[in-house]
Amino acid sequence: MTAPTASPPQNQAMTHRQILEALSGLLLVLFVAMTSATVVSTALPTIIGALNGSQSQYTWVVTASLLAATATTPIWGKLADLFSKKLLVQIAITIFVIGSIICGFAQNAAELIAARAFQGLGMGGLQALVQVVMAAMIPPRERGRYNGYLGAVMALATVGGPLLGGLIVDTDWLGWRWCFFIGVPIAIVALAVLQRTLNLAVVKRADVSIDYAGAFLIAGGVSILLIWVTFVGSSFDWLSWPTAVMVLAGLAVLAFATWVESRVREPVVPLRVIVQRTPALAIVASLAVGMAMFGGAVFLGQYFQIGRGYSPTEAGLLTIPMMAGVLLSSTIAGRLITATGKIKPYIIAGTVVLVAGFAILGTIDHRTNLVIVGVGMFLVGTGVGMSMQNLVLVVQNTVALSDLGAASGAITFFRSLGGTIGVSVLGAVLASKVTTDITAKLAAAGVPASAAGGDTSTLDLKALPPAFQEIVRAAYGDATGHIFLIAAVIGVVGVLAAIALPKVELRTTVDLAKADRDPEEATPLAELAGGVGVEDATLTEGREAPAPR
Repeated sequence: MTAPTASPPQNQAMTHRQILEALSGLLLVLFVAMTSATVVSTALPTIIGALNGSQSQYTWVVTASLLAATATTPIWGKLADLFSKKLLVQIAITIFVIGSIICGFAQNAAELIAARAFQGLGMGGLQALVQVVMAAMIPPRERGRYNGYLGAVMALATVGGPLLGGLIVDTDWLGWRWCFFIGVPIAIVALAVLQRTLNLAVVKRADVSIDYAGAFLIAGGVSILLIWVTFVGSSFDWLSWPTAVMVLAGLAVLAFATWVESRVREPVVPLRVIVQRTPALAIVASLAVGMAMFGGAVFLGQYFQIGRGYSPTEAGLLTIPMMAGVLLSSTIAGRLITATGKIKPYIIAGTVVLVAGFAILGTIDHRTNLVIVGVGMFLVGTGVGMSMQNLVLVVQNTVALSDLGAASGAITFFRSLGGTIGVSVLGAVLASKVTTDITAKLAAAGVPASAAGGDTSTLDLKALPPAFQEIVRAAYGDATGHIFLIAAVIGVVGVLAAIALPKVELRTTVDLAKADRDPEEATPLAELAGGVGVEDATLTEGREAPAPR
């Protein structure tokens, strides 16, 4: 048996002021991580153009960090159940800072992709650990209120990031490399704030087991499938031997990972938790929302710059409607959830609004009125604000404190996985359609593609003859609407999963009381985890039961 020692006691409630002080550092960390992604969104066309990169490399600059973050998120979450959450947050920030510096010194697109993958390791930790630490401090019923602060920071980072990125690349004496350097001093400040304000009880466990095999297999299986998604249709056909080899290999590795997770004592992804009805449906919804949101929104900056001809700064300003939707909906919904304890209606409404927004964006082309584009973006942001964080809250509400890190890491993992798949799939579709449209339009004009004097898929339009720049812009503008429509279809899966969620009453305690655990909540799939039920799970394998409240 383990011997937990903690000071102060875990069941001692924190005051509102103490929570806000601790959240100050966490929200600053989240701001740094989100800004690092959004600052690149408007600057990336300029960056890839300066590094002579291609559309495939454009997608991989985004995918590399998402892939690394996705693969490591459940590992960070599990480590949070075993070691100091505060120390892990600080380690994640350090990795993120080092990755940012390396990104800033990249000399070509390949180096930038590799550096972004390393940066993603820290991003994965921050994504998972901020959620875990908040859940360890705040009961689910009260967390809706604080999720409003989280949404405000997300909106600020998402609005400020593109604007900052646009200003940086439009300012000659700075240059695009400062898109990566700019976050370093903010991260250092976040480290100092966290050192002073974040004080969590540390549960020391004498018998710690880390599932290295499961972590390696999950990362490997996901990576194989994502690499296949990126290159299929361009480097090889959908029906070909490379497709068969990569798909079968990826699925086989993931199947073996599932078997490993059902046998080890401390699984990275706890099957006994995620196979329950509520977490399973929340994960499906998060997967769909992640695919739609990340996969669609990441190409907005490219649409405005390449497809419409706006500057990076103007492109950042044009994304404000989406961020306003996130800010308003997350704040208002969070307050209402705390007041009522009801969460399902807001998740359903959020997923429906998200689909409606992408359906509107699915109609755009390179000449669409910007008011229509703005309405679509506002609806997408509103849907994200109402659904994304609340799906995490639903899962956290169903698990004991001892499983909080693993459960939070699991749903964040699947959300990031959805985003990574979405970026890869929609990026591949975009690249294929752009190439097809450009070739067709050049042929219609009676001009062979070779007459363009270079690669028409390049994002550096200045390298193309003026006569061909409009053709490329039109191709990108029209193709972007096509991928938004696909995002809307994917989002429908999230709506169906949200509707199927049981009615959830948020608890008012940080930990899950033994009397509140319902073994009947587990589905027959729990047999995958060796038949361990919800109640038994926290009392087996040498774990202590949560302290009675």
